[in-house]
Parts: sequence; C-alpha cells; structure tokens
Amino acid sequence: MLTRRRRFALLAASSAVVLAGTILTATQAQAATGCRVTYSVASQWPGGFGGNVTLTNIGDPVTSWTLTWSFGAGQTVTQAWNANVTQSGSNVTATNVGYNGSLATNASASFGFNGSWNNSSNPVPTNFAMNGVACTGSTTNPTTGGTTTGGSTTRPPTSAAPTTGAPVTTGSTNTTGLVGWATQGGGTTGGGSAAVTTVTSSSALSSAVSGTTARIVRVSGTISCSGMITVGSNKTIIGNSGSAIVGCGLNVSNASNVIIRNNTFRNWNDDAINVQYSTRVWIDHNTLSNGYDGAIDIKRASDYITVSWNLLFSHDKAMLLGHSDDNASEDQGHLRVTYHHNYFNGTNQRHPRVRFGNPVHVYNNYYYNIGSYGVASTEGAGVLVEGNYFEGVDDPYHLGEGSSSAGSLVARNNYLTGSGSGQTGGSVASIPYPYSLDAASSVKSIVQSGAGAGRISL
Repeated sequence: MLTRRRRFALLAASSAVVLAGTILTATQAQAATGCRVTYSVASQWPGGFGGNVTLTNIGDPVTSWTLTWSFGAGQTVTQAWNANVTQSGSNVTATNVGYNGSLATNASASFGFNGSWNNSSNPVPTNFAMNGVACTGSTTNPTTGGTTTGGSTTRPPTSAAPTTGAPVTTGSTNTTGLVGWATQGGGTTGGGSAAVTTVTSSSALSSAVSGTTARIVRVSGTISCSGMITVGSNKTIIGNSGSAIVGCGLNVSNASNVIIRNNTFRNWNDDAINVQYSTRVWIDHNTLSNGYDGAIDIKRASDYITVSWNLLFSHDKAMLLGHSDDNASEDQGHLRVTYHHNYFNGTNQRHPRVRFGNPVHVYNNYYYNIGSYGVASTEGAGVLVEGNYFEGVDDPYHLGEGSSSAGSLVARNNYLTGSGSGQTGGSVASIPYPYSLDAASSVKSIVQSGAGAGRISL
C-alpha cells in the first residue's frame, strides 16, 4: 500500500484535534511494558476518512515499536505518514520510521493516515497492541467527546476531505473575519481600538504607520508615491471607499501585529506589499494591479500570516513566499501562511510560489485564465491545495520551479475546468486552526462577489 512520510510536526499539532488520551493498560507478563493510545477520526467524507493515532510508551524505554489493531467494519488504510502502515484483511500493522522509533518512558509518537469506509459505520478500534503485548481499555473520540469501550461510534459523512488537524466545517463562508495562520502565535489585532488617523498624502501615511504605537490609519483619496513605505508594529491600515495607493508599496519589516485591508494598489515600482522578518500579519480584501514586482511577497523568517479575499489582475508576479533557495537557515520552521478566497484574474505566476514553509494552506481561491502556473511547492515546502476553483489554468499546481528543487504538495477537493491535472507528491504537516471550507464548485461565485477592496463595511 501507499505510505508517505509527513513531518513530525503532526505530533505538536495533534493537541488541536485529540482530546486527553485514555490510558490503555497492558495485560502481560512483564510489568514494565505498557502503552497509552489515542485514536481519533479527524475528518470524514463520503467514502473516506482521516485518522490520527498517538502512541505513548508507559513502560521501559523501547528502541522501536510496532502497533497493531483490527478494523471492525471493512475500513482500509490507503495512505499514511510518520509510520509505515500495512494491512492484511482487517488487520493493520504500523511500524515506526527512522526518526520516531526510540520511545523513552512516557514518550509519544504520532502518525496519521487516510482510509476508506462504507459510509454507514466507522467504529473505533479497541484491540491495540504494541510490540505484541495487548493493550486493553478505552479510546477517546474527540469528534463527539464520547468514550467507547469495546464498542463503535457511527459518524455522518461530510462533504469534504480536509487535512488532518483542526476542525473543518463546510458551507459557511465568513467574508470578514480572520481565519488561518494569523490567528496563531497570539493572534492579530492590528491597531485594535486605537484612535483613527486619516491620511491623504504619502508623507502623512509614512508618519502614521511608523513606530510601534497602536494606530488605525485610514487612507483617503489617491496617495501618489514611489518606493516603499515602512510599516511598524500594531497597525491597521484601511482604505476608505475610492482610495488608492499609486506608485509605491508597504514594507512590513521587523514588525508584528499588522492588518492591511480594503486598499487599492496600482503601478507600484517595487512590491505592493512586502513582509519580511515579521509575524502576525493579515492582508485582506485589497485590490492590486499593474505593478512592477511582487504584489504580495512574504519572506525572511516571517510567520503566522493570512492572505485573504484579495483581487489581483493585470499583473505578472502575484505572491512569493520565501525569496531565495539559500535562505533555509532563516526560513525553515517559519513562512507559515494561509491563502484563502483570493481572486487571481489573468495573472501570470506565483499563486503562490512557496519555499520552505510547512504547512502552507491554499484553499478556496479562484484561479481564472492563469498565464504560466498556479501554485508551486519548492525547497522542502509543504503546501495543501484544497477546495480551489481552477478555470483555464493549464498548470494549476506543481513541484519545483526554475532552479528550485521540489517540495511537497497535497491537492484535494479542487474543481478544475478547462485546466490541467496538476502535479502532487510528498506529504504536508497538519493544519492547526479551524476553518470553513466552501464546496469547490461554489468558489467561483463566492470569490467573485466577495474579493477585493470595497466589498466589506469598515
């Protein structure tokens, strides 16, 4: 069967979906052997489901482990990560991979899998054994909050197949609220409830967004400028109705807690929005066109960022994540970004082009008549491409780009019309935050009616 290696970040993220584990006490001759197992169905859809397993060694240290169980209703494992999983009939065997075999006392290893089920019952296994020693007890089901002992739990199918991780709902679009990576690391509030400063010139804008004092800055009218205006921490930059920033861009550098919403950028001569060495940034409901370099570029160890509901047209380089192949020392473990409900209308490339970030979440975006390619995963990145609508896109997503080596990319539940099939490979770390996933077939109309400046009340 197909197995895949997913980064061990799943262990750190598992607390988002797995409730407190129930100890399964070993019944055996050697008192120093025992385990604790938590098994959960993290997501479920017609014909398939995603499972998480956390194994904790509560006995003497072991240098390798084998975990076995039996399915009771014809379930079949089709794909796995962080363990080698095989199945014979109803019997499943999971063995450690190279980096998670040694378990000290009270140490844990987590792995995940995708599987198939019969759409009527998906009972939780109860007959786990580690290294041949039976574990008996109960398992906790975080989906319902209940506990089953030697029984089963039946769950209704859902319409989507999300990555393992935090809860996913379907069909409840939120066009104004913050979702995604910018909710993590303490969250993103920008200027919060600070007093509003309205600016009408580039000098006033530059002054208002500088420093670390919390401010809400409203852009009024057309501000003509050149180069980049540096944005400090704790700022919300909002465009009033009909406003525009023409000729220059915003540089969020060495800052945190920044919100950029409802602005129109045109004809910038560097980047429209550049984020570097910065965390907790939300870029939302902006319109960007006809610029020189990147529309929204994120780089140099930036982290916890959401890019949502933006409209891009008449432009080449849309969104770059990670600026250089040789910047791994800064970027690995960072560059975690969510891109959702953005409208790429005839743009050419980088939607986004990703280096190093894992997981990067690209969901519910609308791609129309893209020139070169949609999404590229390179240099060890892990990108989940989920529930997007691709129309007239010959190359919707692929691995590697130019001289950059391939990353990993998992694509699921996308809608493609007049488009190529895309390229996938590898595995992606779990998504830690809850989000609402619109049906991919509805994304075109949802995004067209909601993306860009002027579509929200502020």
